[in-house]
Amino acid sequence: MYGVTRHWHKRIVRAEPNTLSPYDENSPDLTVPEDDIVFLDFGPIFAEWEADFGRTYVVGTDPLKHKLCRDIEEAFVKGKRRFQERPDIPGAELYEYAQELAKEAGWEYGGPIAGHLIGVYPHEKIAGDKVTLYVHPSNHNRMRTPDALGRKRHWILEIHFVDRAKNIGGFYEELLTVGQS
Repeated sequence: MYGVTRHWHKRIVRAEPNTLSPYDENSPDLTVPEDDIVFLDFGPIFAEWEADFGRTYVVGTDPLKHKLCRDIEEAFVKGKRRFQERPDIPGAELYEYAQELAKEAGWEYGGPIAGHLIGVYPHEKIAGDKVTLYVHPSNHNRMRTPDALGRKRHWILEIHFVDRAKNIGGFYEELLTVGQS
């Protein structure tokens, strides 16, 4: 659809306890049972531009799962607002804020990052860099620093909340810099 023939990262559909897993893990295939939570994470390429999109859906009526779904959506909105209000925000500060949002809502943050850089395929890469191109606890660089060619960078914000005791997680991911100058 929409002319998409390639994806820049693996396509992820996770259910049941697999929703606890961060991106790098390769969870076993499962059948989605009734009254479960499922999340999707896709990275299509549109006209040589990367996209990245993650959403969580509840199959059934479990109130805790519906709360988790609402909480991650609200956390994304709050995280985006924090990014907009703080032009000099470093990646570490936004990561810390995502952690705070999880705790405030009664969840644990589920991933080692809270987002990443995105752009023209393939996006900017520095060999071995697992920090400065991510919303990462050790990234103290301004997220709005231009790339090596002086272009505006575009960021994805990822929200991954989990409850390990109840074996559920939810994931919400979207472009953070839409509407930014």
